[in-house]
Amino acid sequence: MTESTPILSAWDDAHAGPLCPEDQLIYRSNLLGADRRVTNFGGGNTSAKLDQPDPLTRQSTRVLWVKGSGGDLGTIKRDGFATLYMDKLLRLADLYRGAENEDEMVRLYPHCTFNLNARAPSIDTPLHAYIEYAHVDHMHPDAVIAVAATAESRSLTRAIYGDEIGWLPWLRPGFELGLRLRQFVREHPEARGVVLEAHGLFTWGATSRACYENTLHVINLATAWIGDMAHSRQIFGGQRSGALPTANRREIAAFLMPRIRGMISAQQARIGHFDDSPAVLDFVGSHGMDSLAALGTSCPDHFLRTKIWPLVLSFDPHAETVQDLVARLPDALEKYREKHRAYYERCKRPDSPRMRDPNAVVYLIPGVGMLTFAADKAAARIAGEFYVNAINVMRGADAISKYRGLPEQEAFDIEYWLLEEAKLQRMPKPRALAGKIALVTGGAGGIGLAVARRLMSEGAAVVLCDIDAAALAGAECTLRREFDADSVVGLCADVTNEASIESVFREAACAFGGIDICVSNAGIASAAPIESTTLALWQKNLDILATGYFLVAREAVRLLKSQAIGGSIIFIGSKNGLAASPGAAAYCAAKASEIHLARCLALECASDGIRVNVVNPDAVLRGSRIWQGEWAEQRAKQNNTSVAELEAVYRERSLLKRSVYPEDVAEAVAHFASERSAKSTGNILNVDAGNAAAFTR
Repeated sequence: MTESTPILSAWDDAHAGPLCPEDQLIYRSNLLGADRRVTNFGGGNTSAKLDQPDPLTRQSTRVLWVKGSGGDLGTIKRDGFATLYMDKLLRLADLYRGAENEDEMVRLYPHCTFNLNARAPSIDTPLHAYIEYAHVDHMHPDAVIAVAATAESRSLTRAIYGDEIGWLPWLRPGFELGLRLRQFVREHPEARGVVLEAHGLFTWGATSRACYENTLHVINLATAWIGDMAHSRQIFGGQRSGALPTANRREIAAFLMPRIRGMISAQQARIGHFDDSPAVLDFVGSHGMDSLAALGTSCPDHFLRTKIWPLVLSFDPHAETVQDLVARLPDALEKYREKHRAYYERCKRPDSPRMRDPNAVVYLIPGVGMLTFAADKAAARIAGEFYVNAINVMRGADAISKYRGLPEQEAFDIEYWLLEEAKLQRMPKPRALAGKIALVTGGAGGIGLAVARRLMSEGAAVVLCDIDAAALAGAECTLRREFDADSVVGLCADVTNEASIESVFREAACAFGGIDICVSNAGIASAAPIESTTLALWQKNLDILATGYFLVAREAVRLLKSQAIGGSIIFIGSKNGLAASPGAAAYCAAKASEIHLARCLALECASDGIRVNVVNPDAVLRGSRIWQGEWAEQRAKQNNTSVAELEAVYRERSLLKRSVYPEDVAEAVAHFASERSAKSTGNILNVDAGNAAAFTR
């Protein structure tokens, strides 16, 4: 099993040797965070106690460099660390008034700040400060948490590590735990670390390298122990139902995700993620899945992302259809919400924050896999990764003992911790399209790419579609670089091909959970006198600009209706759809059909909250593939000018004497995509710098 593979040291003295102590800490942190067997995304923290000159006295003083609140070890840089005077941190112990006053200590950490560092200290700061070693790692490795989350956690820790590693019972992270760690280290000077029950691992060393390699050593011992024991155990009680073939799993996920998304997006729009990795399929197909899932997750880092429980959707993959599953969805979702409300009422304190969204984050489906939903794609993916961590913990615990989740009240006190609530309140206000999903056809062209960029700047995830695979790959790469890899996916699509469009919408549902915004932009342009217009040219215009828009709109409406939360369809039309041009009958007629189709859809879809509007640009030359070929030559000839002068000709004929750019069209699309136009449907917005012939009234 891959779980038994040891983690090899990646420390390179040739690289690390010349680094200053601060940069060695960063180097160590990046190495640890790069391997998800060591710690989960955003989880764990590292520290170093360094002697540095005081900015005021210039005298050497001991400074704690510790990972600040938020951030990920795999990518952390200097600005990700909080820096605090050690002498001030140690004197805080004199002010500590006991575990019931934990939170007031957090408000004192900023008073210990060294060199005016603005990075907020982590709640784990005292855990590092009070361990009397220069270098400390706190990790959440699945193998060690598997030991920590068993009923025999203490005795197993002793059996695996002897006197090398100690054990402390569960205690919520904070000042009290920091003092307990100090006491443990003083009483066990031979120890190289400590396992925290139901939580994770602390290790230390005299140097950054020694600390790093000690951490790997401790994880590898647990990994090997679990691997040896697993050979003689039936993990998760054995398999109850095998996984469906890959294509069937994806088809079910694509059908299911928009429907779940629609039912859980009342408070906030959600984006989905689908995981059918072997670890997930092994768990969801097992006899033990229901009982283990009901125990909840153990490590606080896990359930803060996933909620304490997942929702197990009852499904026999080999005897039922997805329609059977969908029919049970409303009841299953409501029962989960009732369960969360009851949990909140049982556990709430007098000063607890109000109850948050009671919907599940994680959905487990036998034979199919796992769905996760969150405010954005990255958060949904990371929530899935965290539950895979939880699965790995349960697998390891099942191999050596019996898994035990965190007590309900303890879990609640962390999930609804006032300090956690304060962190949530400090988060920036969501952008206008946060949680929304847009599909853009013709996405690799000038207008399409500008639209995608504009929508992503407002927080949307984007499905970028184009028939040109090479151009699509380039556009997707550009957006990933400018925004993030999670928020965009490129799909090749031929808008004239019914099967292609149906496939694109299925893949969009699988990738993000559905769509909210559909921008139909794929197009061509042609010019020819009517007597020279061939049937093939006429048909090509109709196929792409009329039939293509119809096929995309039909699938968009089907998907939007399955979500039942409304949506926005936006056609990129043309001035030529309203104002005829000589020598372009095929193009003008096809563009006119788009406008009338949009009007028909606006009438038909309004009762479902689906808005349909048209943006009519004119003469958008920059970045346009249409204007890079024969169309530009034809238009130049029609206007008795050269291709080079064509933009100037169009600019001068406009009422405002201004050129129109892709970004101008994108701005109009963003308006129709957002709630700013919530009361607009059946409308046409011209982006043409003024053309009297195209006035809509």
